[in-house]
Amino acid sequence: MNTNTRYGIIGCGMMGQEHLRNIALLPGAQVTRIFEPDADMLSKSLADAPGAQSAASLAEVVTSPDVDCLLIASPNFCHADQLREIARLRPLPVLLEKPACTHLDDVRSLAALQASYLAPIWVAMEYRYMPPVAMLAQEVHGQQNTGPVKMITIREHRFAFLVKVGDWNRFNRYTGGTLVEKCCHFFDLMRHLTQSEPVRVFASAGVDHNHLDETYPDGTPDILDNAYVIVDFASGQRALLELCMFAEGARYQEEISVVGPLGKAECFVPGPGRFWSAHLGDAPVPKLVISPRDPKGPREQDVPVDPVALAAGDHNGSTLYQHQKFNAVVRGQGAVEVGLRDGLAAVVMGLAAQESARTGQAIDLTSGEYDLVNLLNFSAAQP
Repeated sequence: MNTNTRYGIIGCGMMGQEHLRNIALLPGAQVTRIFEPDADMLSKSLADAPGAQSAASLAEVVTSPDVDCLLIASPNFCHADQLREIARLRPLPVLLEKPACTHLDDVRSLAALQASYLAPIWVAMEYRYMPPVAMLAQEVHGQQNTGPVKMITIREHRFAFLVKVGDWNRFNRYTGGTLVEKCCHFFDLMRHLTQSEPVRVFASAGVDHNHLDETYPDGTPDILDNAYVIVDFASGQRALLELCMFAEGARYQEEISVVGPLGKAECFVPGPGRFWSAHLGDAPVPKLVISPRDPKGPREQDVPVDPVALAAGDHNGSTLYQHQKFNAVVRGQGAVEVGLRDGLAAVVMGLAAQESARTGQAIDLTSGEYDLVNLLNFSAAQP
């Protein structure tokens, strides 16, 4: 009997290769099959997973007897069709990279699929598992230092979108839009921290700096490069996202602040170490800061990340910690923490934010086209 957890990989570009490096750190885990249509990306992937075999199709990976679970790390616009094909062929445990899909029609379809899919589906929201963010969530949910959450501010000041195969990430029609592709992480964090559902989204955004001099067969890139997004929640809580994708000179890439009647909790997360300039010295260390109202005085705590996990990817070690938990689910020793319902809710919030930025109008998530309950059929959906 095989005791390893054997992964089949669907799509293995830049993010897929980060997953490969982290799977290699898991005891008793191995990659056995990789489907990647781009020859260069496939070559790099096989070099990172020397025991794996290349596959000619998704179906070959899914039906291979030496595959116990799947990772989908293909371009965003492929996810929904691929998940539907897997459901038809052989429902295996899936780690699905974000975003779960890119269109409202696919949200409806995947919400229906979930009800009959007999294996776990985990949506890869890596930001939940960054050590400083995880510690912040623990503080917030405990309420000891903040009290009940009232306001959340998430600021991400970062670099522009990187180059991907075929430059698919330059266009809304392939990504779902920046507020889906990039920011579904943050909308997921908002739901996670408030433990409530969003009821209204308002966004102001633009394309003001990045990619304006680029031209492709599909035209000029139309992805947003900066935005403010305000989200109101059913519990009366509110959250703000501030995104700028031409601010990579900052010391910290993400700054998250949560305020309640007792005080404020914050975390500060640096960007990928490979982008930190050597002449500045050592890369910043993540921090957690607790600022009570009484007695006043912030308390700072460094949150160092395991250097091995840090070196294996660009997400502050979170990809490894996420895989450890997903691997336990595959082995029947854990529960899914970020289900398809979570991933689809984050997509709806992102699509609503894109529409709000386009129209200048707030988008109601309790009725009409973006009605979250109706789209996800919450009463029937399972986590």
